[in-house]
Amino acid sequence: QVGFEDYGPDCDSMRITAFLDIPGQDNLTPLARLEKYAFSDNIFNRQIIARGLLDVFRDFSNNEEDFLTVMEIVVRLSEDAEPTVRTELMEQIPPIAIFLQESRPKFPTAFFEYLMPIVVRYLTDVNNQVRKAGQEALLILLEQDLVAQSDIENKVCPILLDLSAPDSDDEYKVEAVNVICKMASVLSRTTVEHMLLPRFCELCSDGKLFQVRKICAANFGDICSAVGQEATERLLIPKFFELCSDSVWGMRKACAECFMAVSYTTSPEVRRSKLSPLFISLISDTCRWVRQAAFQSLGPFISTFANPSSAGLYIREDGTLSIRPSTQNVNSNSCQPSNNITLMSSSTNATLSSSEQPMEIKPESLTEETSADVNTKLSVENLNKDTQEESSDDCSNPGEDVSRLSQGDKVAAGVIEVTKDCSFPGRNSRLQSAEDVFNTFLYWRPPLPDISQDLELLQFKTEKHNDSCSVPRNNCVASTEIKKVLESLQEHIDDPDVQAQVQVLSAALRAAQFDSVGEYETKKMEESSGELQNKTISDKTAVSSATCNQVEEDTLSSPAPQDDISDQSSTSILKSTVKEQHRGTTVFLKKEQETNPPFEDDKSKLQDIIPQPLLDQYLSMTDPARAQTVDTEIAKHCAYSLPGVALTLGRQNWHCLKDTYETLASDVQWKVRRTLAFSIHELAVILGDQLTAADLVPIFNGFLKDLDEVRIGVLKHLYDFLKLLHADKRREYLYQLQEFVVTDNSRNWRFRYELAEQLILILELYNPNDVYDYLRHIALTLCSDKVSEVRWISFKLVVAILQKFYTNNANALGLNFINELVVRFRHCSKWVGRQAFAFICQAVVEEECMPVDQFVEHLLPSLLSLASDPVPNVRVLLAKALRQTLLEKAYFKNVGNPHLEAAEETILALQSDRDQDVSFFATIKQGNMNNTAIEKQ
Repeated sequence: QVGFEDYGPDCDSMRITAFLDIPGQDNLTPLARLEKYAFSDNIFNRQIIARGLLDVFRDFSNNEEDFLTVMEIVVRLSEDAEPTVRTELMEQIPPIAIFLQESRPKFPTAFFEYLMPIVVRYLTDVNNQVRKAGQEALLILLEQDLVAQSDIENKVCPILLDLSAPDSDDEYKVEAVNVICKMASVLSRTTVEHMLLPRFCELCSDGKLFQVRKICAANFGDICSAVGQEATERLLIPKFFELCSDSVWGMRKACAECFMAVSYTTSPEVRRSKLSPLFISLISDTCRWVRQAAFQSLGPFISTFANPSSAGLYIREDGTLSIRPSTQNVNSNSCQPSNNITLMSSSTNATLSSSEQPMEIKPESLTEETSADVNTKLSVENLNKDTQEESSDDCSNPGEDVSRLSQGDKVAAGVIEVTKDCSFPGRNSRLQSAEDVFNTFLYWRPPLPDISQDLELLQFKTEKHNDSCSVPRNNCVASTEIKKVLESLQEHIDDPDVQAQVQVLSAALRAAQFDSVGEYETKKMEESSGELQNKTISDKTAVSSATCNQVEEDTLSSPAPQDDISDQSSTSILKSTVKEQHRGTTVFLKKEQETNPPFEDDKSKLQDIIPQPLLDQYLSMTDPARAQTVDTEIAKHCAYSLPGVALTLGRQNWHCLKDTYETLASDVQWKVRRTLAFSIHELAVILGDQLTAADLVPIFNGFLKDLDEVRIGVLKHLYDFLKLLHADKRREYLYQLQEFVVTDNSRNWRFRYELAEQLILILELYNPNDVYDYLRHIALTLCSDKVSEVRWISFKLVVAILQKFYTNNANALGLNFINELVVRFRHCSKWVGRQAFAFICQAVVEEECMPVDQFVEHLLPSLLSLASDPVPNVRVLLAKALRQTLLEKAYFKNVGNPHLEAAEETILALQSDRDQDVSFFATIKQGNMNNTAIEKQ
């Protein structure tokens, strides 16, 4: 007679029932022996029984009486005085519950009657380890949907509410809050909202334990997602404001980390009016750790403002980014605007079908050059709005399918014309390509008189007069408001941020006073200056607007004291004054003013998708001062979230991020550049082919010459990026692909492996001649790599190249390539090369990448000649190629096939080979190569 203790730790790998079946001197049945050891005085025996209960249930589940006996033993074992035994038992409850669920017809109520009460009881166990095991088991059971709704409402939730009551023990309360927050994501919305949400709101205001509030803050986003938008805005948002202003910085930091999840649940109005100012307060927090968490969440928070209808993009169910299909309502006698007319069937994910090709049918975005060509006067306030309209609206014609127009056709046309006959009253002139100029409606319609120049001249004179009158007045008002703000900041002059703010405002005050005097003198010279007067006013206005914008940004971005109402009111007055000045300032775009730096800086900050302070804070993440005062990794976080911010703003607002992206691309930290390199293909989808060619291609070229840590990001998505370019631009990279073969560290074989994988996909982007001239050399170089993994994937690349030739009827190129393969590999002096030739031939047959008659004529003789190779490894691969692949094809099963006899003779010779492995693979067929035969051999 032996006990479990005689086996020691090795007993864990032993089936408990097998031990119980060992015959002994006690003459006990296995079930009686189980009961004996389950209640033994030895703690180790009881632990082993608890650990092996799943096997016990499986072996005793055939007999209902024995099963109930085992269940009673489990119930008695759950009352064991030793905490380790109870912990071992609780860890086995979830797998036992899953087993009982699978055998539910036999024991439909066993889990609810016996095991569920144990789980509920362990939630209040006196031992901390047992309670944690019970909490983990409960969450697993809820995730697997094994707990009945009645048990949740009548057993689980009441206990958790009691444990989290105000008068409950502190340790129990903290654990209960943690379980409640984790349960919210797996319970129904009704249960969470009616039973758990009221208690959660109370716990958010718990003034006794900051640990409770911290758990609530950390899981606030999950609770918001569980209860939905209505309950979030009605009950949770006020509590969230309290947590964001908590005196403990850990609470504010937790709120900053979950800000995106909270914002995602709210409506756009609440997100813009309430959450945005709240986030600005967190990003200006006095604690560095709070600011650090806020800046890390800034990009994700901005992404919650994304609107697929305005951005023209959306996220598919598989997580890939795609262009939103256009929906146009075309009437017979008018031109209808469309929010999105960009179609692209391809995705940036390499897992999608490689046959999908991008198709860009969107007219060119309104740039400064095209704006200058169109003599239209836009106010600074409406500039961004009109730009977005020009980018998203089009004039389509009845019966005309705009999706038939490819971007290549537009480029070939080479002209962009202004269509004046198809415009609405009060709208700007539309930009259309040459293909859109002609249609049946315009052809048969009598031409309308062109009065655009008269209207422009009239508007120009009117607005010139308004400019000369309004700017000095606005400058005077701005000067007064700046003085008020300076007076209100004197109380906090000790704060370094306030001191910097005072310096900026003082400079702005002097500039505003100078502009007022300058504008007055300019007005006096108006009659004699002519065209020079107009240019002077425009320049002065741009400088004044840029100065006011800087004052507004610096004022809003600094944390204002909460008790200083006059400071905030003065800031709001200044903001409204600056906006009024913008409304009174018009911008007349001319080609000679396109390179005016003040105007471009002002324009780059105009957008209406997200609150401007959020964008200003995001753009400031590239400031070197932020790395010293906030986080040394802040630039990396900015680069990581930039595609999401770009998706939110849309391609029409790319000018807001262009400078920031270029700054990040030239950052001294390679981790920042590496982050951009991994996401540049996604950004290319967002921006479209025109902006990609203008702004991303130069940065992409820089990444190609960067460190290997940066180049790998470009290489992993090389196919995704190249397929978005035009054919002529894409062809420029053929020669640069050879640079990927050379790495900083020759041991970095995974870099070359990734190159081979990408080249397999890139083959479809080029014609056979380009593949032969450029990619063929790279493939052959990789086939001779020192690392076997690189060589094997390169052999597949060689096969793909052959398939490319014969699929496109380039038989001459294919034959030349085959001859080169025979010379390089079949007659190679190293056995590795000859083995590679056998593998390539086998892959060619498997993929059917070339006609059979071409294969048997040019490759089969060289393949069969390997039967006399002196190296067994070469003959083994030859035997596999013949037996498993070649002879299984229908072509070689024909009795009259002249090549069948030569193949069979080679197989017979290999079957009698002196090497055992060669004879084995030459004898056994692929269907008979099961695991048992291989192990036996």
